[in-house]
Amino acid sequence: MEKRNQIWSFIITGVLILISFLYYSVNEYYMYLVVYIWFGYAYGMMLQYGRFCFASASRDLFAAGVPRMAVGILIALVFFSLIQAALAATDMTTFHPAPFGIHMLISGVIFGIGMVLAGGCASGSLYKIGEGNATSILAVVFGLCLGQAIFVNIGGPFLKLVPQSWIDSANAKTWIPAEKISSWFDYYLTGYVWDQPQFTVAKLIFGGRPTTMDYFIGNALINAIIPSLILLVVIYFFFSRKGFIKKRAKEKGKLGLGDELKGIWAMITASKRTSLMGILVGAVAGLHILVIKGMQLRFAMGVSTPGTRDANNFGQLLTRMGHAADVTVKGTVFDPGYWYITSQEGQVGAWLLERLGFNMHDNMFFGYVNGIPELWRNPALWMSLGIIFGAMVMARLSNEFKFKLPKGELIVWGISGGLLMGIGSRPSLGCNIGAFFIRAAGGDPNGWVYGTGMVVGAFIGVKFFNWWSERKMAKEMEAF
Repeated sequence: MEKRNQIWSFIITGVLILISFLYYSVNEYYMYLVVYIWFGYAYGMMLQYGRFCFASASRDLFAAGVPRMAVGILIALVFFSLIQAALAATDMTTFHPAPFGIHMLISGVIFGIGMVLAGGCASGSLYKIGEGNATSILAVVFGLCLGQAIFVNIGGPFLKLVPQSWIDSANAKTWIPAEKISSWFDYYLTGYVWDQPQFTVAKLIFGGRPTTMDYFIGNALINAIIPSLILLVVIYFFFSRKGFIKKRAKEKGKLGLGDELKGIWAMITASKRTSLMGILVGAVAGLHILVIKGMQLRFAMGVSTPGTRDANNFGQLLTRMGHAADVTVKGTVFDPGYWYITSQEGQVGAWLLERLGFNMHDNMFFGYVNGIPELWRNPALWMSLGIIFGAMVMARLSNEFKFKLPKGELIVWGISGGLLMGIGSRPSLGCNIGAFFIRAAGGDPNGWVYGTGMVVGAFIGVKFFNWWSERKMAKEMEAF
């Protein structure tokens, strides 16, 4: 079995290498897409090895009082914030903040409930597919793919629920093609979200042109490091301190501040595997931004291509290669420039629905912002596939791959949880990675607003599962 898994790992990696060479042989521009493949592959390996999953972090913390995963995520956030600050200071970043508002909190709550029901967050569901978890396949296909695509394209009676203020604001934007506004989500985007302020802490408190140290002080220290350290102290106090202090008191007797600090350090180092992956995830996520920015400079993507209006976007390269049908009316395609999940899955859902005869281009999300490229020309989708294949290789090498078919309730939890994750990721324009991790580390306060909502939602999800399990057990005992 071990030898067979090693062979499979070589085959998967070899196929990705072959695909990369084939892309390069067709056109040098596809190297931009290949970069996404291999960073996705790296994310998948790290996520699987470190068991990095935001749903697991919340479930372990609230249901079992185990802080290991939550601590690892905060460590990754701290290291990534320093790298993001350095990239911003040298103008080598692709990060951009999101519109600030209460919608972030509401979306986070919905997403948090969904990820607990599905048994994995957006990134966690992908790496668990690589481990052979079919429940995660249901969550991704029916929730993140089809659910998202339908959610952003719903019109009809739902248009009657749109506030008049959104309609007025959307109609006032004459630069928006009116034919692309056909769903409630179109009015939400154009009449509400795009009217909200966008900023990072560095630009907010140091003016529009922060210096090098301003990025480190504002974006990294104030927006990421201090909140992360506070959360580590809170987690230690409520989940780790009691056991450590009890043991320490027996050994030493009188305790002081130094002992508390050692307790926090013991919590951080309790799982070297997860903490190490936290550091690596932060470093690789930063390297990803740097490489993508380098590719944009290499292919002169900062200069507008005839027929397009947005620079630094893979849509430019697709247009140059003659694939204008893949891009939006303004010449763009979804190209986040860093680690991101959910939008590309929505594109897959739209691609499938169009093959079934539905028009998915008649809205703002696909028709004006993200496009619906052919699956093999979708850079962000290849990043998601890379995560699956990277996780599969790591699971094979550690003999942890096992295909598991869902039964009974797991089918319901997978689909319903995936739908809630898809719904929760659209109003916030991101998920646990794009809306929380990347933004919080990049100096955008939105990240913490969404993260707060996500934790509240996860708490609700855990409480629901506890209630459901107790109810089910009581019925079984009554029948017995």
